[in-house]
Amino acid sequence: MPEPVPRLLSHFQRRNLLNALKGRLLAVCYGSGVNSLALLIALKVAGLRPDIITFADLVAEKPLTMDHLDRMRQVLEDWSFPPITICRKATLPGTNYSDLFGNCISNQTLPSLAFGLKSCSIKWKQKPQDQAIKGCKSGPNACEPHPIWTEAQRRGERIVKLIGYDCSPADIRRSGNLPEADLDFDYSYPLQILGWDRSDCVHAIVEFLGPAMVPIKSACFFCPASKVWELFWLAANYPDLLERALVLERNALTGRHSRFSEVEFGATWEDMVRNADRFPSTKTTVGLGRSFAWNQWARTAGVVDEDFHVKRGDADRVRFLALADSLRRDGNASDARAIAASNASGPIASSQAYSA
Repeated sequence: MPEPVPRLLSHFQRRNLLNALKGRLLAVCYGSGVNSLALLIALKVAGLRPDIITFADLVAEKPLTMDHLDRMRQVLEDWSFPPITICRKATLPGTNYSDLFGNCISNQTLPSLAFGLKSCSIKWKQKPQDQAIKGCKSGPNACEPHPIWTEAQRRGERIVKLIGYDCSPADIRRSGNLPEADLDFDYSYPLQILGWDRSDCVHAIVEFLGPAMVPIKSACFFCPASKVWELFWLAANYPDLLERALVLERNALTGRHSRFSEVEFGATWEDMVRNADRFPSTKTTVGLGRSFAWNQWARTAGVVDEDFHVKRGDADRVRFLALADSLRRDGNASDARAIAASNASGPIASSQAYSA
């Protein structure tokens, strides 16, 4: 593992970070992706130690993300940082699901992001992390407050939640739409204090921990924000997960809560998916891709057979990986980890590493 590189931060950057955070009670919301890892590195280089690091486990991450989380446990121990607190929402006894995927299947619906909403993130990510800090008095998620919360109450101070938004236009927009504080927490975006964009984050990880530690994008395998190249990547590396996502989508778009209208489209959703190349332009959500159905894409792209099972032949996998590589853009995978992987043998090795 590379030696620490304090020069990752200029004197000016380090001073700004210390001025903003030194002496505060710090809670890192760790997503196990590029930005949140770069955030931890920045804290380490600046000489700041978080009081808690939380990760919301939706039981829907790609296996590589969970592998990365396991590797980070040793890194944090070596840094004398607190271990990652895994936060998982518990459902009420008698509920016939225990995670977001099961929730969508049971309710015959898509994740709320497919409709332009954020409720799934609040329910399954934000709230469990808040409860891990504040504690919860009753119900299936009952737990004692974390010592950081008790200390905050003793001092009469507020905890600062650290979020890994960088200086990209999209993240600047996201952070700009959020309050600086709520009833319980203040919010800070250390990567924006430093002026780091995504390429700076990747560079910091490579310099501090090595290219093998640059993580893939942290997201549910059925995330509506997935790009087409990511679907090809999923088909190649985790066909079983793609098949589960296709089942979820079909279950929602043919279920009791479907917003799909035969009157508007002139055919059923199933007919459109099996026989049409695309859906007409509409504001109606037609699938996990919002404007496109993953099932229809999978058929027209030759990813699935007539029963919508993902093709698993060696030639199919190579083709999917080649398509994933060809459709990626500079902002998605032009990182040192991909470059390092390209020195390995074969196209599969180079395509297993990506960062969106």
